[in-house]
Amino acid sequence: MEYDITKVRNIGISAHIDSGKTTLTERILFYTDRIHAIHDVKGKDGIGATMDSMELEKERGITIASAATFCEWDKHEINIIDTPGHVDFTIEVERSLRVLDGAILVLCSVGGVQSQSITVDQQMKRYKVPCIAFINKCDRSGANPFKVIEQLRDKLGHNAIPMQIPIGLEDKLEGVVDIVSMKAIYFDGENGEKVRIEDVPEELLNTALEKREELIDTVSLFSDELTEAVLEEKEMSDQLIIDAVRIGTLKREITPVLLGSAYKNKGVQPLLDAVTALLPCPSDTKNEALDMENDEKPVILVSDKKEPVVALAFKLEDGQYGQLTYIRVYQGSIQKGSTVINVRSGKKIKIGRVARMHADQMEDIEAIPAGYIGALFGIDCASGDTFTDPSINITMTSMFVPDPVISLAVSPEDNKAQINMSKALNRFTKEDPTFKTRVDAETGETIIEGMGELHLEVYVERMLREYSAKVTLGIPQVAYRETITRQAEFNYTHKKQTGGAGQYGRVAGYLEPASDEDFIFENKITRGSIPTQFISACEKGFKQSLAKGPKMGLPVTGIKVVINDGASHSVDSSETAFMAAAKGAFREGYAKAKAIILEPIMKVVVETPTEFQGAAMGSLNQRRGIIVAAQDEGVMCAIESRVPLAEMFGYSTVLRSLTQGKAQFTMEFQTYRKVPDSIAEEIVEKALEKKKG
Repeated sequence: MEYDITKVRNIGISAHIDSGKTTLTERILFYTDRIHAIHDVKGKDGIGATMDSMELEKERGITIASAATFCEWDKHEINIIDTPGHVDFTIEVERSLRVLDGAILVLCSVGGVQSQSITVDQQMKRYKVPCIAFINKCDRSGANPFKVIEQLRDKLGHNAIPMQIPIGLEDKLEGVVDIVSMKAIYFDGENGEKVRIEDVPEELLNTALEKREELIDTVSLFSDELTEAVLEEKEMSDQLIIDAVRIGTLKREITPVLLGSAYKNKGVQPLLDAVTALLPCPSDTKNEALDMENDEKPVILVSDKKEPVVALAFKLEDGQYGQLTYIRVYQGSIQKGSTVINVRSGKKIKIGRVARMHADQMEDIEAIPAGYIGALFGIDCASGDTFTDPSINITMTSMFVPDPVISLAVSPEDNKAQINMSKALNRFTKEDPTFKTRVDAETGETIIEGMGELHLEVYVERMLREYSAKVTLGIPQVAYRETITRQAEFNYTHKKQTGGAGQYGRVAGYLEPASDEDFIFENKITRGSIPTQFISACEKGFKQSLAKGPKMGLPVTGIKVVINDGASHSVDSSETAFMAAAKGAFREGYAKAKAIILEPIMKVVVETPTEFQGAAMGSLNQRRGIIVAAQDEGVMCAIESRVPLAEMFGYSTVLRSLTQGKAQFTMEFQTYRKVPDSIAEEIVEKALEKKKG
């Protein structure tokens, strides 16, 4: 196919859980001749949807990883990315939107605008992605596409305009009326592949004309020619209206709405026509990069394959042929055998195989020109890396990566599982920037962190299936700390006399609480009572004492040590002696300084539809939370609070059940605060039991 950038569309399909994204993609692939049989998402026929290639996806009937494919429609080439709907896999949506030019927002005609539709919409706003709305499931009982259009306006603030009206609804859905061409469209044949165009049924004529008036009224703002035709009551061509709709859509000032039922094979072909007619091609969108040699000044990239290459790796996958890197080329062209630089690592990379993906199948190609999405093989890189021509040094702006909100301890069952687990964790962290892993220095356990319980559940399940790593899950541990509440003096002499040189050092001074910092050391020694060369040894001794506090063996934080006197011996004093003296002095002072236990307090922000505001606030209060602020943002309400981490485990499940799955929360570390006495006693008891055990 001849390279013509105006005929390329990079689109994503995103929506709330179970709105029918994957089913819609399946139909699109069927009508564009990419697949020759339609499969059910729930995998009832034992095959499952083409785009859900992971075993787990087929079983659960959900999408976990976004899949990329391409198809051709009406001489246009469409790259499609099917994204997950669950909030736990939000990074998959983020990274897809980062590289797409347009999107289809799928809404359920019964459920309407749901919480994840709101999240997806905010993500589209962040990346300024123009979109078309497709109201799916018009064949279900209770279907009301016009109510959904109202919600698009009220809940999401979209200037939503219907381009079609349904012919019948629920089980009587027969087709749609295109109000631009004023024609009725029916879908015949076993799978709706035969499109039949008729006149508009008599009973729908008035509604269709009324909606057409509204449409022309709204879009005439974007076209002087159309306004002129309206004022002079001249005949206006369909193309004139469509051009005006396209201008409004690209500016994100209009959201065209189409309807249908993907499952019943109705309304998909007109949606494809709308994608080619209304959504942007790569050269319609403004893509910026940062010039690393010029103070990160923004550079506008040009969708021209003759310019120096700039591409972004937006997703990694470990396929059957080794690491597969999905890339979007913004400028220039990535060719087989060419050399590029990975801007993050500065390494030169020689391009081997270049391919185009169709879910989990691929076909080899010679080059990926500007504006296209493709895949490279066997390249060592991380998600979000930029590849450029060696002659330039610019980087794409990185994706927004939310912080993990939940952590869990995992331990392998045997040595083989240990090896496989580290392989799996290594790959998962490279693939998914929101999945993190670390070894807890205090407990020695491996901790995995992610976006929610489902997120971690899926990774633990994948560890077992893909790497046969059997692991047991622990309860996440809270990292408590201890500190002091009052000033206490110390005056400690360390003396050791054995055969040969002895050890001697005296350190005096006081400890006091320091609220802002973990550790402050101040030297107020006058007249050289401790020689200067031993001061750093004293500091070292105090610092080493912080690792395990004398009260409970927890790390110590928020402490200031001042030394103001001491004594040394001309022969027996040494660095070792003063380190030991400092440790003794710390223990002596600490015992008198009234130590307490501190716990990590998290900043928790709950975003919920306003009708669940009371329930969400109640759930935070029950968890010893303090509500700091609550503000209404349209239909949503954001509640900011401070809640102890120990109380937050399992919260995502509780919040979802309280709010019908419509609320979500983010959590980040804020500060350490004193544990209430009753809880402190429990912690001390548990620690003592552990020591005895």
